[in-house]
Amino acid sequence: MKSFLNVQDLGDLKQALLEAQEIKKDRYKYVELGRNKTALLVFFNNSLRTRLSTQKAALNLGMNVIVLDVNAGAWKLETERGVIMDGDKSEHLLEAIPVMACYCDMIGIRSFAGLTDREYDYAETVYNQFVKYSGKPVFAMETATVHPLQAFADLITIEENKSPLLSGGAGGRLPKVVLTWAPHPKSLPQAVPNSFAEWMNAADVDFVITHPEGYELDPKFVGNARVEYDQKKAFEGADFIYAKNWSCPGVTRPEDYGKILHDYHTMTNWTVDTEHMSWTNNAKFMHCLPVRRNMIVTDDVIEAPTSLVIPEAANREISATVVLKRILQDNY
Repeated sequence: MKSFLNVQDLGDLKQALLEAQEIKKDRYKYVELGRNKTALLVFFNNSLRTRLSTQKAALNLGMNVIVLDVNAGAWKLETERGVIMDGDKSEHLLEAIPVMACYCDMIGIRSFAGLTDREYDYAETVYNQFVKYSGKPVFAMETATVHPLQAFADLITIEENKSPLLSGGAGGRLPKVVLTWAPHPKSLPQAVPNSFAEWMNAADVDFVITHPEGYELDPKFVGNARVEYDQKKAFEGADFIYAKNWSCPGVTRPEDYGKILHDYHTMTNWTVDTEHMSWTNNAKFMHCLPVRRNMIVTDDVIEAPTSLVIPEAANREISATVVLKRILQDNY
């Protein structure tokens, strides 16, 4: 694995889940694997779980870690080719990337969507520049369109918390997993819901996406998921509820890309509360965090025993350790 962006990059998903179980039993089993290797983590945007969990994963594998906050102490970087650099950006990414690569063995990238140019964002322009010009393995710590480390951790969490009856085998059924849109006062990217949808489609689950009209995710991520505009109908019989806001993906109307289509004050009926959860099969609640309480989810739901947001966050260390382990094994 030279690049980690999508679920297909990981290969056999069942094997990856077995590796996650193995690592969770002994986080330092492969501590010699990364000896004298360095991971460079480049952050164009803020981070808490991703920063801490990925650093911890690298340390689990015996690696050195360098963290670069591009917007806090580094030169401001220009990312577009052909521009006249007469503004406040002193260095171009095309020089910065090969320089960064001189000091490390792999590079993690966190760079959010700009939400103004759909074509630019969905081309994964920044991420792909690192892949093209670094010459080193590159992995996504959330990009313009995807957050695969989060989605992998989500899948690990579902596997750990599903009922033994929910196997899809004889006499059982697949766990029903619902991704639900929820209101938010700011315009947010589609990276988390995109990746969650992609990974759930690759997993052994019954997957449903529910959202108001106009928030349709890109078909390449929706895949074979069932899309249901009636939230109550979507929630019925659900075993896992994954709440997340996203702005308009601009699939049918590119001019609406990145926009909030409704005043969030008018969409509070989409906030996940106890009534919503009562429609489910005693479902577990999930969210990637950070979460806006009483916008996305009410206090009583996120604090309930059925909330998995903390175990889900803890599994970020595990998903990252598996990914970095695979990169080390495949390249060094």
